Amino acid sequence: MNYQYLSVDVDDGIATATMCRANRRNSLSEEHLRELSAAFESIAESSARGVILAAEGPVFSSGHDFNDMVDRDQDAMKSLLEICGAFMQLIQRMPQPVIAQVEGLATAAGCQLVASCDLAVAGESTRFQAPGGFGGWFCHTPGVAIVRAVGRKRALEMLLTGDPIDAHTAAEWGLVNRVVPDADVAAETRALLERATRGSTYSKAEGKRAFYAQADLDTAGAYEYATEVMAATSQSADGQETMHSFVEKRRPNFVGRSTKKSRKIA
Repeated sequence: MNYQYLSVDVDDGIATATMCRANRRNSLSEEHLRELSAAFESIAESSARGVILAAEGPVFSSGHDFNDMVDRDQDAMKSLLEICGAFMQLIQRMPQPVIAQVEGLATAAGCQLVASCDLAVAGESTRFQAPGGFGGWFCHTPGVAIVRAVGRKRALEMLLTGDPIDAHTAAEWGLVNRVVPDADVAAETRALLERATRGSTYSKAEGKRAFYAQADLDTAGAYEYATEVMAATSQSADGQETMHSFVEKRRPNFVGRSTKKSRKIA
């Protein structure tokens, strides 16, 4: 598939999806969201072991494209927001770890996009914002992802005031994993994802799926669910290999581990 607003490459098992709509501040029009969804669906079914979400230009993403919203009625607006929400959930549903390489401003649905990724690295000059609070249209859907990343009090501060927060505050609050010099964002993003994807790809996929499933349960329910999953995965080939290689004092040889080097995802 040829993308108009997106490029996708795979190198040594890592897929990099780069938003290429810098002239529109990588705003999330319906067409752009559909391209992102199609690309990530394709990556999810590929042998890639991890995904980097990056962007061209000085703005990671300015959120929804108001030029694509201004003449929509309520039903059409709901449809657009559903497409956006489905993509945010796809990021967390797909088996590979997804990391945001955040350079520049991430605002509204762009901030939602960062919050929805499993991991995120930001440059020191990066800012994050949910600006609906000082305007006439509250950031309702971005708040879904933001509150799950930073907690209620901090999410409401962002959502009610509309004030931007700097990268170090975002890291302190849990919106991103770490902050590095702007020149080092790409390298540190790749390095963190390499560490997050080592070992069994099967184990990572099951671990990610179970993590998000238990996160919304109460403590007792979460333990019950996690216990069932951990017991079941102990019987997998890679689960058994983990234990046997430890006992036998040798390096593990996992079945669920990608060895493909590079290819384009169309």
